[in-house]
Amino acid sequence: MKYIIKYSPIISLLILVFAIGIHTPQFLQMSTFIIIAEDTATLFIMSTGIFFVIMLGGIDLSVQSIASLCSVILALCLPQFGYYSFFIAIVIGSIFGLISGYFHVTLKIPSFIATLATGGIAASLSLVITNASSIQILQKEKHYIKWITDTSFYIPNEILVSLTILILCWFLINFTKFGRYVTSIGAGEAVAWTSGIDVKLNKYLALILSASLAAISGIVLSSRMSAGSPTLANEFLLPAIAAVIIGGTALTGGVGSIQRTLIGVLIISVLRIGMTFIGINIFAQQLVFGCMLIIAVALNIDRSKIPIVK
Repeated sequence: MKYIIKYSPIISLLILVFAIGIHTPQFLQMSTFIIIAEDTATLFIMSTGIFFVIMLGGIDLSVQSIASLCSVILALCLPQFGYYSFFIAIVIGSIFGLISGYFHVTLKIPSFIATLATGGIAASLSLVITNASSIQILQKEKHYIKWITDTSFYIPNEILVSLTILILCWFLINFTKFGRYVTSIGAGEAVAWTSGIDVKLNKYLALILSASLAAISGIVLSSRMSAGSPTLANEFLLPAIAAVIIGGTALTGGVGSIQRTLIGVLIISVLRIGMTFIGINIFAQQLVFGCMLIIAVALNIDRSKIPIVK
């Protein structure tokens, strides 16, 4: 049973691919897999940030708003600042991660309330500065985003960007003190405190990293859409959290991996595109993701850490 649960994400992914392929053979074409990879890229970047926070035993509900805000920042800054606009957008995203850290760590507000408030601030700010409208990236500015929208070696660059982030985050969680501390805090925060780990600092770093990766996902998404919008990433929060949990990362923290998160994102993407192929109403997708999230949490949650559910 233990091995079935361990490898259930991979088994589920394979079953999904073959089941949809049997129903709709066109789904198994290489062009479809490229579309899935492109669809996975943006969602995966956002999910990696949430992964670090969930590994701590927390949650980050601000990522979709930060991604949308940073897409707007990029579109607004490109005409004047060119390539520096990418740096500006990431820095602004990081500042919102710092704000979440202040609310959660310093003011001792639960992470879901702290990040929800931060997300609300980011969403309101993006609506105000755009007057609730999208900002187009003009043709004369599109050469700045070619490093995302072009292809290299027949592979879309956005896939290469997400693979680079996969490698960096894999190294970060497995071969750095920060990665070990995040896992230790998630496994047992009280023990981490007594071991001399700076719990507050690592929580700050995880939230800043999550916000920074949300900013990058917003940059990639706005480059794909050639526009920034205060609602551009509005449908990404539930799939991003679901991907982390479905991949096998425990909601209570301490157990998980970047590789599992990648599998979870692939499951979400295959489901999203597969439902389109089958003909399921696009508005039913959030319903499916919600049900999958409940099932994944029920299977992976460590109930010994939450003897009383409130």
